[in-house]
Amino acid sequence: MRALRVFAGPLRYVQGPGALDQLGGLVAAYGPRPVVVTDPFVRDLLGERVEGVLRGAGLRPEIRVLPGEITAAAADEIAASVAEVGAGLVIGLGGGKALDAGKAVSLRLGVPVVTVPTVASNDSPTSKAVAMYDAGHRMVSVDQLSANPHAVVVDTALIAAAPVDFLRAGVGDAVSKTFEAAACAAGTGVTTLGTRPLRIGAAIAAAAYATLRAHAVPGLSACARGEVTPDLEALVEAVVLLSGMGFENGGLSLAHSLTRGLMQARGASSALHGQHVAWATLVQRVAEYAPDDEVAELRGFLREVGLPVTLPGLGMDAPTADEIRGIARVTMTAPHLANLARPVTEGDLVAAILEVEGAP
Repeated sequence: MRALRVFAGPLRYVQGPGALDQLGGLVAAYGPRPVVVTDPFVRDLLGERVEGVLRGAGLRPEIRVLPGEITAAAADEIAASVAEVGAGLVIGLGGGKALDAGKAVSLRLGVPVVTVPTVASNDSPTSKAVAMYDAGHRMVSVDQLSANPHAVVVDTALIAAAPVDFLRAGVGDAVSKTFEAAACAAGTGVTTLGTRPLRIGAAIAAAAYATLRAHAVPGLSACARGEVTPDLEALVEAVVLLSGMGFENGGLSLAHSLTRGLMQARGASSALHGQHVAWATLVQRVAEYAPDDEVAELRGFLREVGLPVTLPGLGMDAPTADEIRGIARVTMTAPHLANLARPVTEGDLVAAILEVEGAP
């Protein structure tokens, strides 16, 4: 019998200005006591508004604040504090840490989660992955929910009001997905669902890339002005929904593997995830022996939208040969590295990085 293939995604995706005000109606069916997990900044910014929206739907929310890093201990503490509430749902509200905290608490309580991102810096809102760290912001695991979020609510008025660098990082995270999905499909790779990809994963990832190329520049300009425009809407959809469903159903490979090495690299470790992925996508394309004109075109696009194309651009001034080899060495421990049609060695990665760094 042929191996099974799986498609996954959120049950519902809601996007547009004012989408946050629809939250009460979306979650009312899950019972009267939702738990909202957020961070201190977003609690101060939106806490009263969200509580009012939920109470307006006849609900009695419990709001909990993640004070710092998303660690297992922090998630355990929040889950224990609401264990007697009888919550039927957890709402993660805020940036990446708050969304992961909401997912982690829902996992511990055994209830569904709804994600409400206030920035579009990556595609985690749609996925069932939960990135967990230690107190020093070192990733310790990527836990998995039993199902994707039951709803993803993206208020584009909030995205437009956030600093544009977050959305720019989201472009960087999304730009790799068509190349990573293609690599996974061409070899023997598996998706984060543990199965070979269906064709729809690569199709969605390709649609994300096409949308980025058409709408990233004007969409980022709109965000910088704080305006919600059709270009911004298209860009947010590509960054959050298309990219998220593209990676989960299409697979990851070298670009995201390289982030493991970058997270331990001098200077570069403080860059945003999407900035890491943008540079790493260039390295992947070189390591795959992509035609020079295709690599140059990608580099030009990344420069046009303001994403880094060198290690100094990531904050690693004057990288040494030992540091570049260190990035490659750590990258070789990443599980997604197996999702390539042609295996790469540490030496292959070093050569690809050097070629990217030496490009004009």
